[in-house]
Amino acid sequence: MYSNYFGFSEMPFTIAPNPRYLYLSEQHREALASLLYGINCNGGFVLLTGDVGTGKTTVCRCLLEQLPEHTEVAVILNPKYSITELLEAICDELKIPRPHGGHRIKGYIDALNQHLLEAHGRGVNTVLIIDEAQNLGLDVLEQIRLLTNLETSSQKLLQIILIGQPELLATLGRAELRQLDQRITARYHLRALSRAELPTYVGHRLAVGGRDAPLFSRAALRRLYRLTGGVPRMINVICDRALLGAYVERRHRVNWWLLNRAAREVRGEFVASGPARSRWHWALPAMAALLVLLGGFLVPGGRELLALMRPAPDPLVLEVPPVAAPEAPPAPAVLELPPSGQLQPSPSPSGPAQWQWPQGTDLAATEVLAYRRLFRQWGLDFDPQQAPVLCRFARLHGLDCLQLPANLDELIGFNLPAVIRLHNANGQRFHATLVGIDQQAGQATLEVAGETRAVALDELRSWMDDTQLLLWRLPPGYQEPLRPESSSPVVQWLATRLAQLQGRALPRVLQQRYDESLQLQVLAFQHQYQLATDAVLGPQTLIRLSSLTETGIPLLTAAEADWE
Repeated sequence: MYSNYFGFSEMPFTIAPNPRYLYLSEQHREALASLLYGINCNGGFVLLTGDVGTGKTTVCRCLLEQLPEHTEVAVILNPKYSITELLEAICDELKIPRPHGGHRIKGYIDALNQHLLEAHGRGVNTVLIIDEAQNLGLDVLEQIRLLTNLETSSQKLLQIILIGQPELLATLGRAELRQLDQRITARYHLRALSRAELPTYVGHRLAVGGRDAPLFSRAALRRLYRLTGGVPRMINVICDRALLGAYVERRHRVNWWLLNRAAREVRGEFVASGPARSRWHWALPAMAALLVLLGGFLVPGGRELLALMRPAPDPLVLEVPPVAAPEAPPAPAVLELPPSGQLQPSPSPSGPAQWQWPQGTDLAATEVLAYRRLFRQWGLDFDPQQAPVLCRFARLHGLDCLQLPANLDELIGFNLPAVIRLHNANGQRFHATLVGIDQQAGQATLEVAGETRAVALDELRSWMDDTQLLLWRLPPGYQEPLRPESSSPVVQWLATRLAQLQGRALPRVLQQRYDESLQLQVLAFQHQYQLATDAVLGPQTLIRLSSLTETGIPLLTAAEADWE
């Protein structure tokens, strides 16, 4: 319902275990590596446990996509079976004909053994995956252990992966199952996301769904962690409901109270509906505003409270104040700075602490001017009155937005112009465009309120806030982050840029598969430039690679690749 409104190519917070949406946090990468290691250990059990909703099944689906080619898999999703029913389900998954005769358990085991021997003779490995394994009875678990006795003189014929909730750990710890527990060759326990991982997880889901721009305020993300404890499934459910609420109310961003209301609806708590809700939904905020307005005359700080109640504007939807005539541009804010005469190409540096505005100046105009300057760096004339959703305007011209908490050193690493937010000694907050870096001189060049200013890098670090936005050029055919073994037109662009960076001959054969050779090169590149080493070709890796190899894009400073 809200996909078109926000520009998604698909729903970003579905709870279906889609491997494309797997957020490879450090522990998820370790879990996947543990499973792959266990499968290559020639028999035995591999164990993956975790609390409800932590992503066990999604990791399993991702594992299935990375299994070797000569592998057949039987997946049991609902193991509330008796011994006979489980053996029957395994045979059905492996397409083994059902045996005839009176002793059904022996018949199934004999048929399974014969099938495994034939598969082994063809060089095929067989893997049995049992999800929700905490529902298995003790007698069924013991029978599963006996299946690992199916073997040749040198090799086990069946690899078994058990996936379950923490109760499975307690079950396997029982004395009567110690033989099974001793056969577990690899085990991993998934936990919920940490507070620091949650914003990245939400941003990842949005990016895979087709939007790189943040749609949740910081306060909303903090509240989301408190409500979910970092459990991915609950995060998905609440975020989905919150985006639906934002769509219904025609908002461009989810703030704290909208997310809180979505959480109450998900939990089934009472939310008034119908005409009564419609009246009070608008009446209560109006009454509160009136009380605080009166408080401005009765108690100290009343006016400040009223200001705090106003919702912060979405930084990606620019609100331009009305002007006297349609053709008149928005009036720039005026800096109170000593007259500098004719600005030179390298003006003498000054500090943001001393950049002051008269009281009452609408500093929102600095944001409009900063984004217009940023688009001019890319050769585009951006009019926020005609295109208030700036990231949508960027995508129409082959660009995209990347907004993230980034310090100055990270921005220098991206090497692209950016809109940054600053504050001065009086606490006034304003926007500027970072357009140049001179590392040798130790200074940056900014444009703020229409004036070019130089500032020492150390000064800029002290007075720069931590939310920045830059534009980057989309490679041909790029739709979403590129994952290992997937296919995309971006692969050819990637192979060409890596060859260019390494000084090799450009590839002659067109390719669209992101194969192991390219993955290793991307991992080396990510390690070299201190990026997340996950082999996923997402915006940050693409930006670094593009800034080192592309021509015709604006750079903060001329950069030379240092490839090893």
